[in-house]
Amino acid sequence: MHTNELILYKNMDCGDVLNDMTFLMDNYENEYYNKEDLRGLLFECANELLELSASHGFGGNLWHTYLTFLLANDENAYSTSCEIVGEVSGSINAIACHDFAIFKELFDYDLHQMERALDADCLSVFSDYQKVDARSKVYNRRICDRICELAGNLGASKDVSEFQTILTAFYKEFGVGKFGLHKAFRIEHFEDGAEIVPITNIAHVQLDDLIGYESAKKKLIDNTKAFVEGRKANNCLLFGDAGTGKSSSIKAILNQYYDQGLRMIEVYKHQFQDLNDVIAQIKNRNYKFIIYMDDLSFEEFEIEYKYLKAVIEGGLERKPDNVLIYATSNRRHLVRETFKDKADRDEELHTNDTVQEKLSLVARFGVTIYFGGPSKKEFQQIVLSLAAKNNIQMPEEALLLEANKWELSHGGLSGRTAQQFVDYLLGLDEIGKA
Repeated sequence: MHTNELILYKNMDCGDVLNDMTFLMDNYENEYYNKEDLRGLLFECANELLELSASHGFGGNLWHTYLTFLLANDENAYSTSCEIVGEVSGSINAIACHDFAIFKELFDYDLHQMERALDADCLSVFSDYQKVDARSKVYNRRICDRICELAGNLGASKDVSEFQTILTAFYKEFGVGKFGLHKAFRIEHFEDGAEIVPITNIAHVQLDDLIGYESAKKKLIDNTKAFVEGRKANNCLLFGDAGTGKSSSIKAILNQYYDQGLRMIEVYKHQFQDLNDVIAQIKNRNYKFIIYMDDLSFEEFEIEYKYLKAVIEGGLERKPDNVLIYATSNRRHLVRETFKDKADRDEELHTNDTVQEKLSLVARFGVTIYFGGPSKKEFQQIVLSLAAKNNIQMPEEALLLEANKWELSHGGLSGRTAQQFVDYLLGLDEIGKA
């Protein structure tokens, strides 16, 4: 094997197993090395393949799936170009072909011969591994199936040219690395800067799940649709009463437009100092990114909103066209205001300047969408719709009577209260369901 000759796919994450396996392929018959040491190394590789496959939810031919995992995750000059334009030409195409010839050898290698020579049977079961029916710690089922399907296609390719065509098409359709395989992310701060980390388990809420608010949803859809289609779009602020579906609407927007290249990064206000670093990491990728800030508001003593103002509009560097900011808040103006700001002229000579400073943040959101609390009738309609969706069999009069009792002692009229009430009913043994 010639993995030391790889050019583009040189420094891959989780590549240690590849290095050890290729060493074994080249030396399992070499009398210079102790057979028991080689045998022990083979079992270590088998362990690492199994652990990686279990954590990622892989099945089938685990050796092929592992190689595919490396190819699908490595962000290099070729793979990131293909996710933008698809098939590329020029010198880099020839270099990629060189690397794929090496990977094709790895796919076609017969591991059983090495296994027999080292008197070990640890890899035989991996050729058709039946995975445990458990949730992956790293990927959701959609991504697991996608990588396993690609592994099967690459393993069945007739030659290097077909191998390259299959992988290039995958890069173009699904992307590469964490941004290609995941839809939502969070920020972790380290000494050397901010790291964008995938969120592997997110709510699969859809806009149709949100009862009512048709005008608000249309406004959000129109802005997001323009964004993913490359037209001009605005930063968006969803504000209003608690529990009315602001956060759910943004999650639903991600689910609706993910397959069109939309990605979402959740950022908390104590992380605003990392925003410039985050934007620098995503501005040249072939995806549309929404930076999502949930329950955004600031007290008088908090100055983080000034970082946000500079990032949205006002800094020397223009915000990239593939980045928007969506935020939710219970406050219309985000920064806490007091009567003192307007009435106490003794505290500050130019009181209006203080007011304008606090209002200038919300002015940077071009689209503001109001989510008001439902009326009694609207609340009851939400309850009825949720009950029908969850197949709760209960007379309508009794259902609404219990719902009214519930909302009086559990947060008032809101979509969240209605959902909590339905969840309560679903937890009762005596509630009949279809």
